[in-house]
Amino acid sequence: MKSAFGKTKEGTDVFKYIIKTKGGLNASVISYGGTVTSLKIPDKNGNLVDVVLGFDNIEQYLGPHPYFGGIIGRYCNRIANGCFKIDDKVYNLTKNNNGNTLHGGEEKAFHRVVWNIQEFENEEGIGLNMSHASNDNDEGFPGNLNTKVTYFFSHNNEFKITYSAKTDKPTHVNLTHHSYFNFNGCKKNIYNHDVMINANKYTPVNKNLIPTGELLDVKNTPFDFLTFKNIGDQINAIGETGFDNNYVLNKHNLDLTLAAKVKEHNSGITLEIYSTEPGIQFYTGYFIDKIKAKNDIKYDKFYGLALEPQHFPDSPNIKSFPSTLLKPGEEYNSQTIYRFLAD
Repeated sequence: MKSAFGKTKEGTDVFKYIIKTKGGLNASVISYGGTVTSLKIPDKNGNLVDVVLGFDNIEQYLGPHPYFGGIIGRYCNRIANGCFKIDDKVYNLTKNNNGNTLHGGEEKAFHRVVWNIQEFENEEGIGLNMSHASNDNDEGFPGNLNTKVTYFFSHNNEFKITYSAKTDKPTHVNLTHHSYFNFNGCKKNIYNHDVMINANKYTPVNKNLIPTGELLDVKNTPFDFLTFKNIGDQINAIGETGFDNNYVLNKHNLDLTLAAKVKEHNSGITLEIYSTEPGIQFYTGYFIDKIKAKNDIKYDKFYGLALEPQHFPDSPNIKSFPSTLLKPGEEYNSQTIYRFLAD
């Protein structure tokens, strides 16, 4: 079901799409940023729980916020010093995070544009085909990049995302989804959630969260989530700011494999994340700070966790990391599945 959700500052119409599946999943997506504004999942008692952070109105999405629920691109995560080199030519990007580029830049970053959306339905569920044409030099990135993203909500409570992109110049592409999950109905912090991440190694970072290029073992460190660990305990172990780290997933190819799990015992909700990506960013929401949001709830630090499958931060500048370079004639492809269970 499609309805009006307001307009951008430039006067472009923004629409909201409501999706209800036979399994009880109830989602709301707006065309601005391809943003998931709500995602309601049946808990162990059959009651619907909204498990993502978000806002009630377009005005708050147009303002500054911690990337609630949007498509992130052209390059998710950080690029050091806001630049990279391709074929000996340096490309200077929008710097928006301590002299670096974060999540694709500013006004033409993918979470800040209006996507073209077509609804569809089949026997397995309900979906949205979304497309966006990013122009050469948007936020400093080379090439005209045509991107397609499909959200598919299955009747067995899976949220599947597929990404594809083509370019007419060599460029760097790294796309992800940025919902913050909270299985308490987003009414209190995430300290009672347990997390498992299928990764033996992570990429350490400097004070500005730029990778050093190393791959370090998680064993015997607070970064070890190879088995379920309580988030509150691990945040207390690592220090005040919590987690904002890229994990190197245990895989040898780009097949769809288990990346992470999250569970919360009161609701009985468990999330399983599968992805074709080599890494996953784990962020526990330290920079969420007294934000009045939907349902008159005020979010604060550690009110949501983001698990973002992606290539590694600053890959354009670190040759040892898996490449994010996309060339003309090639196609960028990626897939992520968020599978919800309750018991």
